[in-house]
Amino acid sequence: MKFLDRMERKYGRFGIPNLTRYIVGAYLIGYLLEMFAPEVLSLLSLDVSKIIHELQIWRVITWVIYPPSSAGSSLDFILFLVAIFFFYYPVGTSLERTWGSFRYTLYIFSGILFTVLSAFLLYAITGGYVTIGGFTYSLGGSIFSTYYISLSIFLAYALTYPEQRLLLMFVIPIKMKWMAFVYGILVAWDVVSYIRMGYWFCAVPIVASLLNFLIFFLATRNMSRYNPKEIRRKNQFKKAVSQGRASAGAGGITKHKCAVCGRTEKDDPNLEFRFCSKCNGNYEYCQDHLFTHTHVK
Repeated sequence: MKFLDRMERKYGRFGIPNLTRYIVGAYLIGYLLEMFAPEVLSLLSLDVSKIIHELQIWRVITWVIYPPSSAGSSLDFILFLVAIFFFYYPVGTSLERTWGSFRYTLYIFSGILFTVLSAFLLYAITGGYVTIGGFTYSLGGSIFSTYYISLSIFLAYALTYPEQRLLLMFVIPIKMKWMAFVYGILVAWDVVSYIRMGYWFCAVPIVASLLNFLIFFLATRNMSRYNPKEIRRKNQFKKAVSQGRASAGAGGITKHKCAVCGRTEKDDPNLEFRFCSKCNGNYEYCQDHLFTHTHVK
């Protein structure tokens, strides 16, 4: 994360504000093309063979216009609009407000970059053709879509706001972390199933599209918790809190209090508290709100 901080200070001006609007607009155009002009949309797919041999360079970026789901009936289009405006757009804009335009832009474009690299890697390995069961198939651009890149946005949002509730089917309340867990299981099942059936080449774009989330997940984990010094410090902190409780009693003064939720060390001795350097004033936050609160200016 320190590396991202340095990049943001140096290249923050290259962040694209309201990037989610452009993504949703591209999906809408792609969906309409898929319904009414599929021959035009086929000219925009990520087909490495045509990029190399016919110099159709635009395909390197225009494939992102493909919507996450396929076009079908009018009902499919209505469901697509509902998913875009009631799910993808709110999640994307909220994540951009939390991270900032630069980090959000970097996250999206890294997913696109990894997918493009996987396409060229597959072409280098297979030459654009694979043989399964005695039949030879061409690896065109149909196996590369924005579905898993869109999924990576949802997973990042769930990691940022794990306790936030979502109304599944507009009725059933469920926490984001459990939704992300279910999606993770489904993605892993897809990858394993493709490999078992011999369609390993279909698993490559899936993994590549989610590499940005995997990198983000590992980068935001606090690996110092396994450091012996950190473990000793936490044990000393818990001991001090316990002693403070015993001496102060139930109505005693607390040492820490979250400025968002109001929790103290008396509510949970395992909670960690930190001061925010970006807030004007001495505002302390618990571990659940340190990175998600609105900075006080």
